[in-house]
Amino acid sequence: MDLPEPQRVDKGKGRAVAASETTPLLASGSVSSSRNPSVEPPHAARRRLYSRLLSVFLVTLSFCIFLFAVLAIIAYSWRSRASDTHPEEIIKRALVVRGPDRVEVLNATSEDGVWLMVHGRMGVDAGGAMGFKADDDDTVGRDWWKCIGRWGIRTLDRVTVTLSPIQVASRAHPNITLVTISAPPLEVILTANPPQDISWLTPVHIPVRIQPTPDTDAIVHFLKDSWRTGFMSLQGLVAHAKVRGGGLHDHGWRSQLVFEHADVRPIVNMKVPSLPGLPKPGKNNPFPEFRELVTLKGFEIASVDGTIILEANATAINPLPMDLMFEAPALPFMISLPSSTPSTPSVTVAAVHSLPFTLTRPNITFSIAGGVVPLPRNSSGALSQFVSDYIQGRDADIQITSPLAPGLVVNTTFPAPHPRPQILRNVTLKDMKIRPVGTAMYASGVVHALVVLPHGINVGVNASRVFPDVLVYDGAVSEPTEGDPDGDRDEELLSDPPPTRPLPDPLPPRAFAHIVPEDWLPANCEPIGRVPNAGSAVAVTAKIEDVPLKVLPGREREFSDFVGKVIFGTQGALAGVQGVAAVAVRVDGLPFANGNDGEMELSGLPFQGSVRIGKKSGLGHF
Repeated sequence: MDLPEPQRVDKGKGRAVAASETTPLLASGSVSSSRNPSVEPPHAARRRLYSRLLSVFLVTLSFCIFLFAVLAIIAYSWRSRASDTHPEEIIKRALVVRGPDRVEVLNATSEDGVWLMVHGRMGVDAGGAMGFKADDDDTVGRDWWKCIGRWGIRTLDRVTVTLSPIQVASRAHPNITLVTISAPPLEVILTANPPQDISWLTPVHIPVRIQPTPDTDAIVHFLKDSWRTGFMSLQGLVAHAKVRGGGLHDHGWRSQLVFEHADVRPIVNMKVPSLPGLPKPGKNNPFPEFRELVTLKGFEIASVDGTIILEANATAINPLPMDLMFEAPALPFMISLPSSTPSTPSVTVAAVHSLPFTLTRPNITFSIAGGVVPLPRNSSGALSQFVSDYIQGRDADIQITSPLAPGLVVNTTFPAPHPRPQILRNVTLKDMKIRPVGTAMYASGVVHALVVLPHGINVGVNASRVFPDVLVYDGAVSEPTEGDPDGDRDEELLSDPPPTRPLPDPLPPRAFAHIVPEDWLPANCEPIGRVPNAGSAVAVTAKIEDVPLKVLPGREREFSDFVGKVIFGTQGALAGVQGVAAVAVRVDGLPFANGNDGEMELSGLPFQGSVRIGKKSGLGHF
């Protein structure tokens, strides 16, 4: 049996077999790869790619870490500088404000104070405050450092400032708050390198609430002291201030940059401006009175539908800068009449409001409207004194208050007309008779007069009683009539006759008798048409019956001569009468009742006239 021939193992050391047409061109991949060094295995290529990616990542990470470290150092430097810089220094060096350019009064109440919308321009020179402004002597490294700082400021762009209420006080008395100012959080634009002009400032409009202190004496004292020295120095107190990066509604990375300060005390010093027509502030000049600042141009008091309405026009000196626009809505005020005694409170008589107005130059012109308020029972005396002072040509004392500043009382005067108005006109005595009763003389007759109210007072009046105080002259009176210089200043309505005036000293020439009734004389009143250049007018008639006629001391001869003219003269004798009178009137629409049906007494009204006394009708049983 033939055995098969054993197979030969090729160990690679034999001769190469010649290639034939059937010999494969390529062997297996492993053999070809091992024999061709120019072709890289796949796993080696992947390792090389991973190595390169790792190198790029490590280099990038290193750069980022370096950049983050640099930025962290810069941010820490900025934060350190911002933290070390005191807020007062930032306000002084970096904050730039121009204006206000316009102020609008949004609302005003006694509870919330006055809300203003203040328009102006504002900016913060952050580059200057942080020391990042370029200088000519900067080194390359320092200039590079400042460039990065300015880039950081431009990147931050803006901050939001939140302040607690600002308490403003005088630097002389920092513990006495004059006014409290509140404002909502404010967005402030940062500027890295502002130009020399103010074109970089950003227009802003800020709602501000102002609440004056109830201690109005402190405000008045500060204003007077500032005017006396000519310089105003104020200190603010901000209990807490917070500066946050970004805008009001920014919640990104900028908002993480926060600075907080406590007990910030900014200082404002300014010169008190001069006001036209007033003494220059400073040099111990006194603070001007209210009547020097405000001038009443015209007014009207009228009875309308059972009420008393008030209208007036006034001007005030404009102390504000020429370029400031100001708009105010209706502002309320109360008018009161002061009491003559400290124990008696003042009497509020009118509630008025200023109509909306804007600033004008050089004076502010505004209108006032309102009406008389319900008057208490004890107000007739004060009201009577006010009217009596006015019609006698004396400036009447008044007080002005406002619910916006409840504790502030402005004492001023209501200017009287000049020349003094003539209230009693065309005074005549008709059917006058003089008759003796024992050793006394008595006069009778009928008094006719016009009661003409001053220009601007167009109220309905009804004179119910009169009280004349008369001097009788031999012949017509040529001297002007003088009123009562003192007047009557009782707070209560006079139910008794007014006190008799003392006789003039020396006695006027040709005066020989004095007629004063013992009580008020009833009067009749009829309205008449308008009197030119005057207010409403009424005709008054009062009857005199057996009123004592007293011969003046040392004028018995003048009295005898006058009686002789009456008896022996063909046309009787002309007697002049001169004096003052009190008139009790009721005013239509005046809302008070005090036991006398709302009567108000006008005292010290001067008058003069004449009467012809004939033989048959002038003397009785003489």
